[in-house]
Amino acid sequence: MNRDLVRPLPRSWWLRKPPYFRFMARELTSVAVLAYSALIIAALWSVGDPDAFSGFYEFLNSPLSIWLHVGVLALALFHTGTWIALTPKVMVIWQGDHQLDPDLIAGWVTLLFLVVSGGLLWLALA
Repeated sequence: MNRDLVRPLPRSWWLRKPPYFRFMARELTSVAVLAYSALIIAALWSVGDPDAFSGFYEFLNSPLSIWLHVGVLALALFHTGTWIALTPKVMVIWQGDHQLDPDLIAGWVTLLFLVVSGGLLWLALA
């Protein structure tokens, strides 16, 4: 490959246009979701040892942990919202000769998300 044909791309390419920024923000929020999943796995792991779980429980009651949970919730909701907005682009549904309205698809996916989340919340609080 000829080096003259390769155009250099600056590291800040994603800051140039809002769609690029939203794409990178969505991708970065997945790292927060991964880190939170690791935290939950650590909590489950510590259940076997009462002393470790006691220390972990104290950490969960700290103000830092509460702010961490609020921040991760905001990032997870942003991540979920952007994926719901992308659903009509990747799930094109045809009804006869015309395409279903993308807003209708996103609305049904949003409703499904709220129903499943509400059911899980109900199970967790019951």
